[in-house]
Formats: sequence, C-alpha cells, structure tokens
Amino acid sequence: MNEFDLLNAALQHHIVNSLGWNDLRPFQKTVIRPILAGRHMLVIAPTAGGKTEAALFPVLSRMLDGDWRRLSVLYICPIKALLNNLNTRLDRYLTLLGRRSALWHGDISPTARKKILQNPPDCLLTTPESIEVMLTSRKVDHQTFLADVRVVIVDEVHAFAGDDRGWHLLAVLERVSRIAGREMQRIGLSATVGNPEALAQWLRGGGQGPYAVQQPDKTGGIDADVKVDFVGSLDNAAVVISRLHRGEKRLVFTDSRSRAEQLGAALRKKDVTVFVTHSSLSPIQRHQAEQAFSERDDCVIVATSVLELGIDVGNLDRTIQIDAPGTVSSFLQRMGRTGRRAGTNRNYLFLATSEDALLHACGLVHLWQTGWVEPLTPPPIPYHVFSQQLMALALQEGGIGARTREDWLDGFLAIAGLDRDRINGIIRFMVAEDILWMDQGLLWFGRKGEQEFGFRHFMEVLSMVAGDPLFTVKHGREPLGLIHPMSFLSSKHEDAVILLAGRSWAVRHIDWKAKIAYVEAVAQPGRSRWVGAGMSMGFEVCRAIGAVLQADTEAVSCWSKRTSEKMREIREAMNWMEPGKTVFEYNPRETRWWTFAGDAANRTLCRLLKHHLHLNAQPGSLAIVFRNAVPNPAEWMDHLQNALDSTDTLPIDDELLDGLKFSRCLPREIGESIIRKRFSDLEAVKKVLGEGYKTVFQASDA
Repeated sequence: MNEFDLLNAALQHHIVNSLGWNDLRPFQKTVIRPILAGRHMLVIAPTAGGKTEAALFPVLSRMLDGDWRRLSVLYICPIKALLNNLNTRLDRYLTLLGRRSALWHGDISPTARKKILQNPPDCLLTTPESIEVMLTSRKVDHQTFLADVRVVIVDEVHAFAGDDRGWHLLAVLERVSRIAGREMQRIGLSATVGNPEALAQWLRGGGQGPYAVQQPDKTGGIDADVKVDFVGSLDNAAVVISRLHRGEKRLVFTDSRSRAEQLGAALRKKDVTVFVTHSSLSPIQRHQAEQAFSERDDCVIVATSVLELGIDVGNLDRTIQIDAPGTVSSFLQRMGRTGRRAGTNRNYLFLATSEDALLHACGLVHLWQTGWVEPLTPPPIPYHVFSQQLMALALQEGGIGARTREDWLDGFLAIAGLDRDRINGIIRFMVAEDILWMDQGLLWFGRKGEQEFGFRHFMEVLSMVAGDPLFTVKHGREPLGLIHPMSFLSSKHEDAVILLAGRSWAVRHIDWKAKIAYVEAVAQPGRSRWVGAGMSMGFEVCRAIGAVLQADTEAVSCWSKRTSEKMREIREAMNWMEPGKTVFEYNPRETRWWTFAGDAANRTLCRLLKHHLHLNAQPGSLAIVFRNAVPNPAEWMDHLQNALDSTDTLPIDDELLDGLKFSRCLPREIGESIIRKRFSDLEAVKKVLGEGYKTVFQASDA
C-alpha cells in the first residue's frame, strides 16, 4: 500500500484538492507509518524541505481517526518569529479539516490568551517559556487545559538541545505528560546533525516507547556551489555584495547584530535595496523587513541566525556569509535556504573580512567536503535547571512538599542524570540562603528569593535565558528594538547616534528608570552595541584549519583567486607547521603555542598552566599566547601531563559562574563542577599533550 493511502480520507482529499498537491515528497511519505503508529520520531531534512508537513499530516490523521478533542497537539519552536511565520500555514491546514490552531507566546495579548483558555484550539503553537507560564499562572487551569495533550512537535529541535533551553523543554514536557496522564508522542524536526540517534533518544525524555529517525541520504559537495572569497573588510564585503548577483534575491548572514546593522547601512549607501533583521529588533520591524524581502526580487536582507531557523522568506537566489558561522551544521542549515526551485543548486558564498575568518571558513568547508557534521551534545549536569524547576513548581502548586516534589521532578532528574545527594544539598542550600523557606516540610519562596526572583510576577523564574540590561528604542510611539546602554557612550548621552534596522537615529532623550531611549532619524553615521559571548570554535574545526594550512594544494576549486593568494601567504608564513606536532613560536614580544585544539581545550590548558606552573597565558581558538618569558617546554610538559587528573579541583572564575543563570541557587562547589564540565575539553587536551612539539624562533619585525 502507498503510505499516502494510510492517511485519513478527509486529509487526503484536502491535500490533493484544496492544496493542489499531486503527491507528497518521498521522505514525507516515509514517516507516515511510524508516526501513525505513535512512535517518537526525529525527522531530518534541509531548511524549507517540508519537515512541518511531514510531521503534521500524519498527526492530523491521528487526530481525525481518534476523534481527539480540545488541545491535543503542542507545536513548539525556539523563537517567536518562527511561530508567527508558521501560524498562517498550520491554521490553514487545520481549518480545512474543521479544526483550529492558535498562537501563544510573549507577544500575544492577554485578551487573545483568555480566548484560547475559554475555547482551546486543537493545536497550540508555543515556546517552552510560554508552557511554563501556563503551568505557573493563576489565570490558567493547567490541569484542565493541558489534560488532553497527546503529541508534541518540536521544530528546530537542534536549537534547543545544544543549551539549557533544551533541558528546560524536557522538564516542562515531563510536567505536561504527568498532567495528561500519558506518554506523549514526541516528534522532533531538525536540519543535519552528526548524531541523530542520540538526539532522538534525548528528545524522548522519560518515555519508554520506541523511536525512529528519518534522514536523507548523505550527499557530498557536488550538488552545491560553494565559494570562499577573501575581501579583507566589511566595507569591501558591501562593495562585493552591491555589485554581485544584481537582480537576484540575496540572504546575507552575519553572526553579530552590530555588524548586521553596519553592513545594512553600508549597502543602503550603495543604493542597494536592503533590509535588516535580528533578535533585538521589535517584532513589527522584523516582520516588516522579512515581509518586504519575501515579496521582492532584486534585494538583500542582512540577518543574524534568526533566519537560519526556517522562517519562510520566499525563494532565495543566493546565500552569502560574512566571515563564517560557528559550525558545519549551521553552514548546512543556512545553505539549505537555497536550491529550492527546480533546476537550481544550493549555493553559499563566504566573504572573509580577516585572515582568521578566512581560515575558519576554509576549515568548515574542508569538514563539509569530508561529510563530517558536529554531534549535538546537551550540556552536562544541569543542576541549575533543577533549581529553576523547583521554584517554578512551587509557583505551580502554591508550595511543595517532599512527596509532591518527587512526583513532579523525578523524571527530569533521571533524564538529566542528576545525583540525588547533590539535589538534596541544593535544596538545603536554597533554604539556608533564604531563597526558599520551609515550614513543616512545605517549600515556598523566602525573603531573598522574593527579592531576586519576584520581580514582574516571577518572570525571571520562567526562563533559562539570561536577560541583558537592554533599553527599548522608540521613534515616537513606535518601538524600533533593543540596544545595550553602551551604545549611548559614544558621545554626550542625549547626542549619541545609534544604528537600528539599518538606519541612523539620534538619541534625543533617555528615560533611565524606564529603560527607554527616544530617537529621531538622522543622516550621519551611527553605531549600536550589544554584549555577546562571541564565537567559540571546537577541536575538529581547529584541526581542520591546521589540515588546510598543511595541505600541498596551491588552490582549491571553491577558493577564489584572492583566497588562493592569501592562503599562499599564510601558508608561507606558517611553513614551520608539521603533521602530528604542536608548535611553540617564539617572537621577541610574545610566545604562541599553536595547538589547533579549540577554545575549550585551550582554556583548560591555560588554567593548568597558571595553577600548576604559575605561567600566565591567554587562550584563543588556534593558539595560546604567552606575554612573558616561557621556560623550555621540555622542563614542564611532563608535569602538565601529570596534572591532568587535577582538573576537577581547579578554581573557577566568578565571571564564568555569574554567566550561569540560577547559579546563585547552587552551592559553589556544584556551580564550579558545572562550569568545569562545560568549559573543558579533556579529550582534546590529552591529544595535545600526547603529541610531539617543536620550537620555532622568529626574528624581530624591525
């Protein structure tokens, strides 16, 4: 039997007659049978490849065949913009079948939420944080509202699994499952990942039902047009974009909000029709930019990773990358935005603005050509997520006793592999610190907990995302977006000129208490700032860069002439590299230890050097830099290898602890253990120390 024939007859009718589809894609048909059987599922396909329909159609078939009523399907996305984009499409599919969908996230009005609660839809599009609101709000009867949930679809699941939002997602789903009284079917949608089986098992959470993975056959680079070009600066990148591929629709990625704004302004000066979108723009500004871009042809949209996550902006002609994304997976996700039309291939143009960015791009392309993609590993030992869940559960239940706590949270503890003794220690610590208050075994917020987390009705408790001290920017009554207050420091406070939505605005007044800046449009150049963690490179990417530098080939097919010339210069300058060895490069001003080991490994090595050898060094992705004299490595390398067992006791900087949300709810030793696990790469360190090394002495530049 054709898998399509397994779908409910009414759904088949509307797919063919109302949607006008002759058939489903082969991979969409492949997942019908296991989803109809109730299996947990991970569906992998390129961006805009039809993953949503692959998951939703068999789920809707189950809904119709089983006559599910009230809210039975949760559709979860990592960002509100993607939910907004999907809402129209999903609502059409459900309306054709006499069912309804609705949208619930932070921008949805209280009136709209009230209507949803009074008349629940069949499918609710939402975020993990909004589910937490449903569970904890006194305005939501969550026991009734969520009682009939049977299926959870998690779109862009890879965007959750790589950080603590993923653990928060699993935790709230365990609580929803307990309310529903059943093991909910979980379906994850993702672009390419290196370990799909592990990701599918992680998404299943505490469920015991079988799971399956559907992914396309691996393909090499022959079906994609990839080019790496060295342009040397952001201004030069703007010149190339303005002159290249005229008449086409171009999506330009940059991994910095500030650089997105700068590039947008530079392209506008060159008479390019350009739009800018990133997470700090207001929803109205982003929607206007994305909508205008989707309706035009000869134009450019400059975006951060917000357009990596499947938002539909129409058929693209070109994808351009300023410098390089952090991972091969991200590169594949972004390249997958192109090649959707028949007769077209995927394409991707790197425009490197620095030598470091050029090396990064070449390393990513090298890994992609070998077929390697990063495995996705959830961050280990999320004890701080347990602290968040403990406080959220207190809000949900109006106080919790020991038995209640175990009933609600034991599933999450098992999934995350958290130690029971440490959990009990965390509870005692929170009580001792007056974050929680205990009366006859019942836990509620203490005075310190009320002060730190009670602001705006405990909104800080409902999310694992750390908030920045951002200011709202308004032009009249219209909100433009959010910026960091450092943006005001370029001149006198009320004379600063900022960049937002690709345009310059003069700051006319700042309401410091309300955190609002009022602006007017001006012609002179401006600049805005945001605080970010910066891009981190892993061991495999850095080793790939080393392999590219040591390769014999003078030119690579995907390198431009400028790239080949620049890479020839870099290779000649680093001709001392040797396979299987790290290099100590001695210069008159500094010493560089070229490990090609990645940020996490080099951070660990620097901590070992400081703690055991009193050597101060600065870690980078490819090398460790010593500013002071460095003894001969032969005198201390063995000692460093012997010190590897001590990494669990190395001190942790307060700055790293402060970056861990809810770390103040943890005993310091537990917080430090989380940081050590997450910011170290012992396997890479062992490889570095197990390799040989050579020393190179460079003459003065003078």
